[in-house]
Amino acid sequence: MSDENDGNNKGRNHEDHTDDNKPRDSDDSSSKNSDKSDKDGDDKKQKKSSKKPLIILAIVVVIAGIIGSIYWFTHRNQVSTDDAYTDGNVVVMAPKVSGYVVDLLVNDNTRVRQGDLLVRIDQRDYLTARDNALAQLALAKGQLTGAEDALRIARVQYPAQLVSAEAQVQAAAASLAQANASNERQHKVDPRATTQENVDTASSQQISAAANLKNARAQVAVARLVPEQISQSVDTVTQRKAQVQQAQAQLDQANLNLEYTEIRAPTDGFVTLRSAQRGSYLTAGQAMFQIVTPDVWVTANYKESQLGRVRPGDPVDIEVDAYSGYKLHGHVQSIQYGSGSKFSAFPAENATGNFVKIVQRVPVKIVIDRGLDPNRPLPLGLSVSPIVHFQ
Repeated sequence: MSDENDGNNKGRNHEDHTDDNKPRDSDDSSSKNSDKSDKDGDDKKQKKSSKKPLIILAIVVVIAGIIGSIYWFTHRNQVSTDDAYTDGNVVVMAPKVSGYVVDLLVNDNTRVRQGDLLVRIDQRDYLTARDNALAQLALAKGQLTGAEDALRIARVQYPAQLVSAEAQVQAAAASLAQANASNERQHKVDPRATTQENVDTASSQQISAAANLKNARAQVAVARLVPEQISQSVDTVTQRKAQVQQAQAQLDQANLNLEYTEIRAPTDGFVTLRSAQRGSYLTAGQAMFQIVTPDVWVTANYKESQLGRVRPGDPVDIEVDAYSGYKLHGHVQSIQYGSGSKFSAFPAENATGNFVKIVQRVPVKIVIDRGLDPNRPLPLGLSVSPIVHFQ
């Protein structure tokens, strides 16, 4: 009985065990299936997530390519630089004469017109110099008048003197002939019919007449220099005329110096860098201030690699950094025949030392055609951004 019960119990236990094992196997298989499905889902998610950066990168590359193409297409016929600035003419004002400033009629940044009186220098010294020059001119003119009168007299006097000298020669020759005859007669007369005194007188008269003839002939020799004497008078007149011209030049210079005491504007513009003050002493050539003319252009320093297609006459758009939205229009006027470094104070010596190739910049002059606003001054040295459009 006990064995049967034990057997029955074993059989039940076995059944129970088998029953318990069946659901566990199904649970294991289902769990395996769920694990596989989870893994497959995770793999799909990872694949999808791994493709997103590539897609985004591709989109970015495409957009960048489109933007780059548009930029290249729109900028392929133009060059620009930020190494550019406004430029213009500057007139350095300096006096031509020295003196104290008695009137200063301009101030810093004053707008002036051509011909406006700017500075007046003390004129008293230059008035005295002008009066002295006037007196010297009057004296020279008086001396010239005297020389011209002397020339007119010489042209009459010297020929007359020649005629008179020749007449004196004839008279002296006649006197000598008479003295010779008288002396000869006295020597032929019987000594008893004359006296020794008469003989001596006749001899003395002969000697005196011979001397007078020599003197008359000498006077003729001098009087025959009529052309030379007249020429001398002509030279004196020429000298006096030169003195008159010299005095006139001194008077003109004195008048110029007097005019130079009033300094006027040579052109329209604006006064800058004023150093002169009322009462200060100025020397000739000393800078008082500068005048910036209204003519303004742009000097753009383009790289040498940018100048291949730049030509004079190419249109240019200019943006001024100082004024937002202020745009100017101009054209390329010229390209400098030399880089900026070539005309510097210490140009590079590429033949010495180690050579390092550096891209050079060449100044390009750009003339402004339109867009300037008279109410917006354009000082020199402002930074601008020019864009040259190739034609």
